[in-house]
Amino acid sequence: MDMSEQGPLGTTALRGELRRDEPMRRHTSWRAGGTADRAFLPADLDDLCVFLRGLPDTEPVFFVGLGSNLLVRDGGIRGTVVFTHPSLQRFFLDEGAGAAEIYAEAGVASPKVSRFAALHNLEGAEFLTGIPGTVGGALAMNAGCYGAETWDVVTRVRTVDRSGRLQIRSPEEYSIGYRHVIPFNVQDEFFVAAWFRFRHGDGTRARQTIKDLLSRRIASQPLSEPNAGSVFRNPPGDHAARLIESCGLKGMRVGAAEVSLKHANFIVNKGDALAHDIEELIVLVQETVKRQTGVALEREVQIVGETSRDGREA
Repeated sequence: MDMSEQGPLGTTALRGELRRDEPMRRHTSWRAGGTADRAFLPADLDDLCVFLRGLPDTEPVFFVGLGSNLLVRDGGIRGTVVFTHPSLQRFFLDEGAGAAEIYAEAGVASPKVSRFAALHNLEGAEFLTGIPGTVGGALAMNAGCYGAETWDVVTRVRTVDRSGRLQIRSPEEYSIGYRHVIPFNVQDEFFVAAWFRFRHGDGTRARQTIKDLLSRRIASQPLSEPNAGSVFRNPPGDHAARLIESCGLKGMRVGAAEVSLKHANFIVNKGDALAHDIEELIVLVQETVKRQTGVALEREVQIVGETSRDGREA
């Protein structure tokens, strides 16, 4: 794509890579979905700010990390996708009295933060090893597992707005709950980094906990097949997997999309599933659980993009 198409940007203004018609199946853990009109892979945070300043105000923008909690419909995305994982990888340790902070940019994989913390004899980050996505995604949805959530350990975040301006914000500026994070007074800002606070402790113990949690994850989740993690939020006082299994839905299929036989709250791609197949299966699970148990399951995964003209392939 000619850089001149991006508003006032010249061909040498950007150091990152700008692509046209980027297949999103390459960038989502479900390995399904249509194409994005444009995709930008910034060289670093400064490059991202330059890019955003050059975009028209009307251009839709989507930030994507590892795509581990994302379904892109087969009609693709009209707008620009910014991929954080290839380059927003800066992180470092800032130690203080009694605690320490780790600064990590949005493209850093969450498990990397947990390992880095343990390496520096910090405890409290171990749960992050069970979150398969990036820091940016974990911040956006308050991802959690094993009894802890991302914003439990966040002291402040760095955001960027559509004009390419960077801000530092505190947790008090957001409504934070189970799998949701909503800013009180701002719109169109994206998480690009965060500071995480952990306590000084026993690195050997932390590493053992990480090892134990990884073993649990391998034993209980279908990690050998394309999936997007937990599809549904756990309803209060119950587990989505239990409800789905109680309705006899393990192994239910639409096309090549299947409710996992290993973990009922996972939908796996058995080889060539379309995004339409996955979305239809999600709806069928919701309808069946509601009919049989009275519980309305809420999606945890994000669904974006356009349906194609026939409702299936782009």
